[in-house]
Amino acid sequence: MNTVQHPSPPDAPVPGSAPAGAPANTPARVITASMVGTTIEFFDFYAYATAASLVFPALFFPTQTPANQLLSSFAVFGVAFVARPLGSLLFGHFGDRIGRKNTLVASLLVMGIATFLIGVLPTASTPGFTIIAPAILVLLRFCQGVGLGGEWSGAALLATENAPPGKRALFGTFPQLGAPIGFILSNLLFVVLSLQLTDEQFMSWGWRLPFLLSAFLVVVGLWVRLKLMESPAFQKVIDEERVASIPIARVFRTAWKPLILATIAMVATYVLFYLMTAFLMVVGTTAANEETARAAAEAAGKPFDAAGFAPGLGYDRPQFLTMLIIGVVFFGVFTLVSGPLADRLGRRKLLLAVTVAIGAFGFALEPLMQGGTVGVMAALILGFTLMGLTFGPMAAFLPEMFRADVRYTGSAVSYNMASVIGAAPAPYVMIALWQTMDGSLWLVGGYLTLAAIITLVALLVGKETREVDYLA
Repeated sequence: MNTVQHPSPPDAPVPGSAPAGAPANTPARVITASMVGTTIEFFDFYAYATAASLVFPALFFPTQTPANQLLSSFAVFGVAFVARPLGSLLFGHFGDRIGRKNTLVASLLVMGIATFLIGVLPTASTPGFTIIAPAILVLLRFCQGVGLGGEWSGAALLATENAPPGKRALFGTFPQLGAPIGFILSNLLFVVLSLQLTDEQFMSWGWRLPFLLSAFLVVVGLWVRLKLMESPAFQKVIDEERVASIPIARVFRTAWKPLILATIAMVATYVLFYLMTAFLMVVGTTAANEETARAAAEAAGKPFDAAGFAPGLGYDRPQFLTMLIIGVVFFGVFTLVSGPLADRLGRRKLLLAVTVAIGAFGFALEPLMQGGTVGVMAALILGFTLMGLTFGPMAAFLPEMFRADVRYTGSAVSYNMASVIGAAPAPYVMIALWQTMDGSLWLVGGYLTLAAIITLVALLVGKETREVDYLA
C-alpha cells in the first residue's frame, strides 16, 4: 500500500505554475484553510442528511406511505455517493494538473451553490412541482456529491503536504475535524429551530434556513483559501515536469493496487458513520409503538402503514439531536487523538486495532440501544469514539499510498469509491433490515461487523505508509 517506486515519464507541461521562491504556507493558515473548508462542506452535507430524516420524506414524497417516503428520501440521499466518484475524477484531474489551491476553491463553490438552491427549492406540494421538485432535488443532491467528491482529497493534501516532518497524521486530522464540527453546527441549528418554531413553521419554512445560511460560510471559506500558496509536493512535480496529462490513466497504470486497497480500507468507516448519524436519527425519533405512530399520523392527516412500521425509541427530535451532538463531541476529540497515535504507532497498526473494535461494536449495538437512555448514550459515545479513531488517520493514510503526481486523483477516487460501497447503500439497507426485524438492530449490527471484516482484509494485505517519501 505504499507509493509506486518508479518515476513516471512527463506527459505534459502544467499551465500557470507557481513562481519559484514563493513564500511557504504557515501552519496556522494551512490548518485554518483545510479545516474551515471541510467544515463548510460537511455542514452542507449534514444539513441534507438531517433534513432527509426529518422533513424531506413528507415534503417531497407526499403521495407515498410513510415507510416508502422514508425509503425514497434516503434513496435520494444516496445519489450524492454515486456522484462523489465523478467529482473525484473531475477535481482530481485538475488538482493533479493545475494544483491543489484552485481546485479546492472550485469544489467549495459547487457544493455551496447546490446547497443554497436546495434552500429555495419548491416542495412537491407546490402546484406544478409534484414531479419536478423531487427531480430537481435529485439533481442538486448530485451536485452536492460532485463538490464533496473533490473537497476531501484536496483538503487532506493541503494539510499533509505542508506538514512538518513526522507530523503528517497530526496535520491530517484538522481537515477531518470538519466532519464533526460541520455536523455539530448543522444539527445545533436544527435543534434551535425545532425548539423555537412550531412543527408547522419548521415544516413550512424553518428547514430551509440551514441551507440558506451556508452561503455565508462559503464566503468565509473562499476568503481563506484564496490566500494560500501551492503545496511544496505539487511544486516539485511542476519543477520536475512530471505533471500527468490524464492523471486517472496514470493512476490505473501505475497505482491500481493501492487504489483498490485504499478503497476497501475506508468501507467500515463509512458504514459506521452513516449508522451513527442518518440511520440512528430515524430509529431514535420513530415512535416506540404502533398506537403512538398511528395517532401521530392521524393528527397530521397522513396515511399510516402498519405493515411498514418498525418500533423506534420514541425520542422527540430536539432531544435525540442533542444526544447525537454530545456523541459527535467525542468524534471530534478522538479525531484529534488519532493523529499523534498514528504518527507514533503507524497508520496500519492503529487502524487494524480500531477496525476490530468496530466489528465488536456491531454485536453490542442492539443491547446498548435497548438499554434505555443510558444505553443509547453509551452506544453513541462508543460509536463516535471509534469513528474519530478510524476517520482521523485517513487523511494521511490514503494520500500516502500515491505519488505526488497522481495523489489528488488517487486518494480522491479511492475515498469516494469507498463511499459508493460503504455509505450510499448503508442507510437504505439498514432501514430495510430494521423494518424486516420489526425494530430489532441485530441484523444492522451484523451489517457493520461485515463491513469491518472487509476493511480488515485490505489492511492485512496492505503495508505501513508512515515512512514513504511524500515528495516523490
